[in-house]
Amino acid sequence: MTRTYPDEPADEFPRPPRTVTDREDRDVEILAADMANRQGVLEMYLSFDPADRAQGIPPAREEAIEDWLDTILGEDTLNVVAVHQGSVVGHATLVPDRHGEYELAIFVLQPFQGAGIGTNLVETLLGLAQSKDLRKVWLTVERWNDPAVALYRKVGFETTGAESFEIEMSIRL
Repeated sequence: MTRTYPDEPADEFPRPPRTVTDREDRDVEILAADMANRQGVLEMYLSFDPADRAQGIPPAREEAIEDWLDTILGEDTLNVVAVHQGSVVGHATLVPDRHGEYELAIFVLQPFQGAGIGTNLVETLLGLAQSKDLRKVWLTVERWNDPAVALYRKVGFETTGAESFEIEMSIRL
């Protein structure tokens, strides 16, 4: 499959680690993550609201979550987590596809949504990607997920395709 990417690369994004204050005045650390953060990420997904699952992820059952984490926290992936008061409250990942491009996925616990944490997670993950010389990132989002579409546009993603239920977006780093 050949994806379309914007001609011009995006500006520089911030890199982890960084601390941000969200719109609820909570201090949140945005950190690079890997298997060492697995337990905190697992705990976040175990408490994830089923209504916030999209496109079948994150999985609902603990065993399925554990298998999924083995993939998305693997060596070839890039991950960042948002940590508030010692607990993971958000996670964003870049997973390589078979074309040398990277698919983005992001999840924020419901009590922390709408406060700017998602934007900071995505920007920091893209900054980490730039530091590793990754250049092509894409994602799909359900077309009715207006908050997510707005977040992706805000950080520089452009719509590159649309199916009946999903929009594909991409960014060149």
